[in-house]
Amino acid sequence: MKSVQSRGAAEMRSGFVETEDGLKLFWQATGSGPPLVCCNGLGVSTFFWRYIVEQFRDRYEVIVWDYRGHGRSDRPQDPYAVDLSIPTFARDLGLVLEATGARSPVLMGHSMGCQVILERVHQAPHEARGLVLLLGGPGRVLSHFNNNPRSPQLFKGLHQLVKALDDRVNKLARVALRGPLAWKVTKGLAMVDPLYTSKADFLPYLEHMASLDLRLFCELVASAQRHDARPYLSAVEQPTLIFAAERDDFFPLWVMKDMAERIPNASLLVLADGSHAAIIEQPWTINHRLERFLREEVPIQSGLRLVRPAS
Repeated sequence: MKSVQSRGAAEMRSGFVETEDGLKLFWQATGSGPPLVCCNGLGVSTFFWRYIVEQFRDRYEVIVWDYRGHGRSDRPQDPYAVDLSIPTFARDLGLVLEATGARSPVLMGHSMGCQVILERVHQAPHEARGLVLLLGGPGRVLSHFNNNPRSPQLFKGLHQLVKALDDRVNKLARVALRGPLAWKVTKGLAMVDPLYTSKADFLPYLEHMASLDLRLFCELVASAQRHDARPYLSAVEQPTLIFAAERDDFFPLWVMKDMAERIPNASLLVLADGSHAAIIEQPWTINHRLERFLREEVPIQSGLRLVRPAS
């Protein structure tokens, strides 16, 4: 099921692919050329890839897609009756690659998307030509959250509360996330860098979170905590570019450095003062380094052209 439409100089096409268990997953491809395939973070839709799409759509085909239960993909009525394991998400990625015709892609992941693409490389070792890991690690996401060893236990209590509240938790979350204080609280808790993150860039995240089933979200957090790609990082053959952020409470710098040391052909860039949302805080720096990676380490075409994000 595909649709094609013109968008200035960049072609855009979109469609859905059906999973083995009958869910329809949304995908969208912008531009033409070698494929760059973007995998979202947990609870996020395709909007965080805006600056990547704008930068590369004139020379590459930038493919974004929504996980099961997210964005424009199917939202299961029963969040406990759907497979939310990271290996399943990686197989879903394989279906998207097949549906879009992406051959030898560069796989890019943000946050939990890094787990998804690392798992996909484990499933299909020679499918991708390169990897870009943005602000995400190989797994066990709660074990280092906020550098607090009690985070897994704290989440366990929250998870039990969400289960007890059942669908009522979604009504409460929508009120909080769509309220006038949501953005102020986000900045006040330093979840994003208030100097670099615009409200217009971050509000889609709050709105998307408000639309999610929080029960499904918590099940997916538990799944991401169970998953661990570290045992097979040493087998990754692709050139790998890793972006870490100095003030990322989700994936602290020591986690990212450890992952970079385990992957044989990896390079690491640390974003000064960046938070876990650095993908929208510092797109100029990210795009600059990504241009060089694509040109020198996974060469597809020459030429450097940087697009400054609109202020």
